[in-house]
Amino acid sequence: MSQAETIKLTSLSSKGGCGCKIGPADLMQVLRSLPPTVPNPDLLVGLDTSDDAGVYRLSDDLALVQTVDFFTPIVDDPYSFGQIAAANALSDIYAMGGKPLTVLNIVAFPISVLDKSILADILRGAADKVQEAGATLVGGHSIDDKEPKFGLAVTGLVHPGKVRTNAAARTGDKLILTKPIGVGILTTSIKKDQLSPEETTRLTAVMSTLNKTAAEIMSAFDVHACTDVTGFGLLGHASEMAKGSRLGLVIHQEDVPMLPRVRELAEKGFVPGGTKNNFAHLEGSILYPDEMDQIDRYILCDAVTSGGLLISVAADQSDQLLTKLKDAGVEAAQIGEVTDAHPGQISVIAAR
Repeated sequence: MSQAETIKLTSLSSKGGCGCKIGPADLMQVLRSLPPTVPNPDLLVGLDTSDDAGVYRLSDDLALVQTVDFFTPIVDDPYSFGQIAAANALSDIYAMGGKPLTVLNIVAFPISVLDKSILADILRGAADKVQEAGATLVGGHSIDDKEPKFGLAVTGLVHPGKVRTNAAARTGDKLILTKPIGVGILTTSIKKDQLSPEETTRLTAVMSTLNKTAAEIMSAFDVHACTDVTGFGLLGHASEMAKGSRLGLVIHQEDVPMLPRVRELAEKGFVPGGTKNNFAHLEGSILYPDEMDQIDRYILCDAVTSGGLLISVAADQSDQLLTKLKDAGVEAAQIGEVTDAHPGQISVIAAR
């Protein structure tokens, strides 16, 4: 049996996937020390609203969308890890309403310790997902590192008038989420051998699914704001939308799609540190009902890897958008609405 067949990639890092991000509180403190961005009328989206990607206008009809994302292994299978990392990086382009154009691989790998075939499988998984997205791999960069890491820098294109940001939700909009949550808790459970092969396969399928279909469908609707749900969790990214839009969001807990066994495994203690950091950072921004226990609060803050799109769409089009998404096989659900009450905050309604 080869090393590629026996190695547990998730055992090689203390944190996995988007859960290995620097916590939002620490990151915010660091970013505050940066000098102010030099005003540029062609920079349509920059650092101001913690959006998913930067957008730079090239002409009246064309703008660049740029993002970068990489992380430590989230699953043990190298090919699947490559697919998930690629899908996660490409998602930022879709969240902005763009179409991915080119990608660069970012590789950190212990080349003298692990079999080279493992890295080859990671790159092959990513290449297949990039091809599925219709983008082109143009190169990359690698370093020898004791802890494996992989991801992509992605450049996309979008019409300047069709950019979707996380800061333009409108009062009365409905909120649609296109993938279930609970990924961080389940991937932590993988490291502790708590998931069956079938459960791991199901989880991998969710994370490796591109948000391409969801993005293409939403482009035909009156979508006012959009973000993808990743390392800062559902409530973390929803909070950025609320603050950027200067409006309140209402999330109905019972309507939020969740992967199987998430509650059970969270109760057993498989809550990642990134999830706990998200919860702590959001203190004061989330209005929880008194009857909601700590486990349910953690789940809504769970650090997601390659999650779905959170879409703020005009109320009179939400049902039609949801139907189109479901008909296309997207695991979408309407989970809340936008309100002018409690600007910048999220009100959570507990399941009955």
